[in-house]
Amino acid sequence: MPKLSLPSPLGPLVVVETAGALTRIDWGEGEPIAATPLLREAKRQLEAYFARRLTRFELPLAPSGTAFQHLVWRLMAKIPYGATRSYGELAATLGTAPRAVDGACRANPIPIVVPCHRVLAAGGRLGGYSGFDKLDSKRFLLALEGAPPVTA
Repeated sequence: MPKLSLPSPLGPLVVVETAGALTRIDWGEGEPIAATPLLREAKRQLEAYFARRLTRFELPLAPSGTAFQHLVWRLMAKIPYGATRSYGELAATLGTAPRAVDGACRANPIPIVVPCHRVLAAGGRLGGYSGFDKLDSKRFLLALEGAPPVTA
């Protein structure tokens, strides 16, 4: 499984490819294995995103998850750069409960590219996040995108 490490303002990231598609972004360092053209492109796009030169990722994605998780991830991917939605809003769109959407967000294997950081708890509260510094990482990504300030 090819993977490539890269620095980011949030700490090191590892992008992972399987069968020609991005399947994971892990928080932390890892040994690069077969840096493919796709992984180099993912690195280029992530660097452009962090430099505020990219607002939409154009990468083939193949996250591993359930059919429901895939529905939530596709819905999250439609949230515009700099915008936010609540777990409840996404749940209403899917006809399910906010907790189910929260569970799918927590299981997102491709953070940043599949923008789970754009999903907030009720009342504009941050909710949770998987990044290095948890909510500080989520705040950083939202601020990077110019999203309206959120509460703790």
